[in-house]
Amino acid sequence: MTPAPVTTDPADQLRRAGLRVTAQRVAVLDALARHPHASADELHREVQGSIAGIALQTVHGVVGDLTEAGLAQRVSLPGAASALYEVAAHDNHHHIQCVICGRVEDVECVVGEAPCLEPSHTHGMRVLEASVTFRAICARCERNGNG
Repeated sequence: MTPAPVTTDPADQLRRAGLRVTAQRVAVLDALARHPHASADELHREVQGSIAGIALQTVHGVVGDLTEAGLAQRVSLPGAASALYEVAAHDNHHHIQCVICGRVEDVECVVGEAPCLEPSHTHGMRVLEASVTFRAICARCERNGNG
């Protein structure tokens, strides 16, 4: 899917991506912009303040719609209890995750020698994605003696 032009207005982003503008979609997209790397549960808690009674299943549906439209992307991390979502940046970035507290941050494209992102054998499959996740211990966890 072709990415929508860059705009900061959630309603405009939805329209440009060909999605109907609803209060639920606007609220979830806005929450996602303010809280990158959020799970559907976290987004649900965030939007409940502005949309009373919104169901968790509705939030799951909205992030699915946003992902399919190219406005959000799913971030799957090793050992994570659930998928995380972020506003689609349409760039080549990776993630770094603290193995103690779970904090996730964006990392610009790997510098130096590129990691192996092409398998030696595809077993007849079409590769859709290759991802790099750096696992680390953040400074706060290390200061607290968790590292």
